[in-house]
Amino acid sequence: MARIRTVRLTLEAALMLVASRRAGKPLTALLLAGAVLAFLLGGAGPASAHATLTGSEPADVSVLKTAPKQVTLTFSEGVSLADGSLRVLSPKNERVDRGAVTRAGGKADTARVMLSGKLPEGTYTVSWRVVSADGHPISGAFTFSIGEPSATSAVAPSAETSADTAASRLYDAFRYVAYGGLALLIGVSMFTLSCWPAGAGLRPLRRLLLTGWTALFASTVVLLLLRGPYETGRGLTAVFDLSLLGRTVTGRGGLALGARLLLLAVAGILAARLATRLLGSSDGMRESSAADAAPPSHASPAPRADAADRPAGERQFGTGVYGAGVLFAVGLALTWAVADHAATGIQVPLAIPVSVLHLLAMAVWLGGLLALAVALFRAPAGTVIPAAAVARFSRLAFTAVVVLVATGVYQSWRQVGSLEALATTEYGRLLNLKVAAVVLVLTAAAFSRQWTAQLGHRPQPPETLPATAPQRARLAQTVGAGAPSGGDTTEDTDADRPPAPADNPAASDSPSESGRHLRGLRRSVAAEAVLGVVVLAITTVLTGTQPSRAAVESAAATAAAQAPKASVAVVPFDVGTPNGHGRAQITFAPGQVGDNTVEAIVYGPDGGPSSVPELRLTLTHRAQRIGPLDAKLVDRGGYWATDRLRLPLPGTWTLRVTVRTSDIDQVTVSKNVTIRPLPT
Repeated sequence: MARIRTVRLTLEAALMLVASRRAGKPLTALLLAGAVLAFLLGGAGPASAHATLTGSEPADVSVLKTAPKQVTLTFSEGVSLADGSLRVLSPKNERVDRGAVTRAGGKADTARVMLSGKLPEGTYTVSWRVVSADGHPISGAFTFSIGEPSATSAVAPSAETSADTAASRLYDAFRYVAYGGLALLIGVSMFTLSCWPAGAGLRPLRRLLLTGWTALFASTVVLLLLRGPYETGRGLTAVFDLSLLGRTVTGRGGLALGARLLLLAVAGILAARLATRLLGSSDGMRESSAADAAPPSHASPAPRADAADRPAGERQFGTGVYGAGVLFAVGLALTWAVADHAATGIQVPLAIPVSVLHLLAMAVWLGGLLALAVALFRAPAGTVIPAAAVARFSRLAFTAVVVLVATGVYQSWRQVGSLEALATTEYGRLLNLKVAAVVLVLTAAAFSRQWTAQLGHRPQPPETLPATAPQRARLAQTVGAGAPSGGDTTEDTDADRPPAPADNPAASDSPSESGRHLRGLRRSVAAEAVLGVVVLAITTVLTGTQPSRAAVESAAATAAAQAPKASVAVVPFDVGTPNGHGRAQITFAPGQVGDNTVEAIVYGPDGGPSSVPELRLTLTHRAQRIGPLDAKLVDRGGYWATDRLRLPLPGTWTLRVTVRTSDIDQVTVSKNVTIRPLPT
């Protein structure tokens, strides 16, 4: 709940930021959005458990007559084991487990450790820490006793304490950085390649792209180093343990991080080769601008066309570059999908590609939005952004949002499972906040589309120039940092150009209208950027939160574990003599299919235990026509019992209890008892 309150307050702060007219410059809004993300980084708690302990042998708080030879744990899903994953401590806080932690019967959802041969009586503590299938560590502890319970000096860390370590907090923080780097790297690349190829020559966009690559590469290196301490619960000094790093690299999470580093290294090399070409285009733009600013000379050659004069959607690179970029983006997204929630649960073959599409759509939308915001606010003076480029990104962003909604609905169904879980689980409540934030972003995006449409379809002055006249006057339909907000929007002045007619209101009003539309576009894009960062932060918190479906299953497993481990039947009897009545209490442990221990105690008319010379018990499963099975109870001095009664089927069994109180006085009575099936 604390995490949800943190996210809710953050969302409210972002809304106040968007609505405030005192936000000042749009760049200030973007910087404050970064502060919002930093606030979430500091307020995020440790990730919830994603697998749960469903059973153990010995059971929690059980009292055993003899010392067990091993301790076995069973989990709700497959788990990864490491040295020290399962420890058993004596009452004197001494380790009594020996050998490596293994699987029980080769099952991936179990953990087993052998115990020392001679164990004294007393209470023993079992401490465990494993890694669930989606890469998140879980831990816990329980006790059992041999002979009878005793005081113990063993101290096992709680699940919350062992999860909230310095390594885990740093690991969670750099997961945020990695998501932000992914969004910048893919989104800025898509914006420059598909929407505005000429923008690849802008230094602010190149810096933004380099920031994304650097953030993703550096955070991946740190995550790989912290993975071992994060999984084992050790301190930060464990990052220097080469053996631990070796085990990390060979695990599923380590392999995914290693593949991500390899992809980033290859992409960095290819990008460095393309950088020369981009810088060359940028130099050409500057030379052309200088030539335009120089006094006209009849001896000077005509200015050559540069990248800035290209149409917004014209491709600047070959098909191979675009194909390699798509493969690179898909590969990066896969490194998340194969080691996160999508890799566990139901419909994994479908969930992984859906998760990849969801990540890519998020990166294209949010990263492209930040690229557009930087282009609008930080581009050098004199730089213009074609309205067609903004319109193209608007269509691309709309497609990305459609994909986000479609894949998000599937992921929500897969992770939540029911409408009730939306309000009763932490994951569901966080998902509600994310949906609310997305709706606000879509609202801001609708305003952006309106401003873009008005910029692209604003009435133009009547065309009176000859066919050979320069066409740069049409750049009145461009927007950007260099586009004036209230003055003339043309870039060239030509003495030969006839003035606009005085009676043409479109010509006289278009500069102020263009400035108003541009300011509106900047405000709406700033709002989108702020709320988009909040959506990204909530998404990252969701990846560290136990899905609702798993939470419900865990709660059911916990309730089953806390349920009585026995079936009890109380059978009244009366032999027809004075003081010849009472009741027999019969307990079946564990009260399920298979071997059961049966204990029967006879209580007399005064309510106290009573000794009887004979007590017989038979069981019949009438529905399946099984029985009667003789329990063969043995007098144990005060109570009757048998150590092993095998019941082959679950359901209702009829007990026939014969109680003999004297040589000639006895009675047989019946009672039904329910035997549970084996847990699945």
